[in-house]
Amino acid sequence: MTVYFIGAGPGAPDLITVRGQRRIEQCPVCLYAGSLVPEEVIACAPDGAHVLDTASMHLNEIMAEIEAAHADGKDVARVHSGDPSLYGAIAEQIRRLEAAGIPYEIVPGVPAYTAAAASLGKELTLPDVSQTVILTRTAMKSSQMPSGEELETLGQSGATLAIHLSVRNLRYVEEALTPYYGADCPAAVIYRASWPDEQVIRGTLSDIREKARAAKITRTALVMVGRVLGDNDFADSHLYDPDSVHLLRPKRKSG
Repeated sequence: MTVYFIGAGPGAPDLITVRGQRRIEQCPVCLYAGSLVPEEVIACAPDGAHVLDTASMHLNEIMAEIEAAHADGKDVARVHSGDPSLYGAIAEQIRRLEAAGIPYEIVPGVPAYTAAAASLGKELTLPDVSQTVILTRTAMKSSQMPSGEELETLGQSGATLAIHLSVRNLRYVEEALTPYYGADCPAAVIYRASWPDEQVIRGTLSDIREKARAAKITRTALVMVGRVLGDNDFADSHLYDPDSVHLLRPKRKSG
């Protein structure tokens, strides 16, 4: 048997990958994170499958289900939201699987920050504006950030920031980033990106906290900060520049 860690995507059921959907269809055991994975995603599980929402379960209980499936020789679809490699808490499960000699495979998914960018209608990497995207979070009730990964440090880059798990920490986000990005830097809060009840709040570092509070958004939201969110004054890339010559578009002979 194999345990498949499947990225379900940001929320919209049709944003799961073909591979991810096929793995769910073939697995007689399906353990899914129901707090962020809609039931429509796992509705394709085979008839008679053991389908369990793990939102209220702790790690030992989840591993017990996987070990029981292993003993029965049954494949497991372990379905996480977004892409499981980002804040998916799969590493601790994989560590136990490896210790127990249980095979596993990771199936990538569409991450929330790309769905958020789509909702904003923005490219996150613009020439002469920002060519770097940083995925991070801030420390609240979760574990502390490693030294050197605080917003005060990351903000010095001027990169586009996708800040997870931090919509209740917007005062700190504003205070930490304003010295580097400026109070007028575009910012956005995207609540439940790609879900039917998605909300997109646009503002600046100076007012995004008040706008999010007025909308009563306190969880399940991504915070994005960067000049790319509002800047239309950027140079065209070299990719399609008629004067740019490369392997697939060699210099044309004159005449």
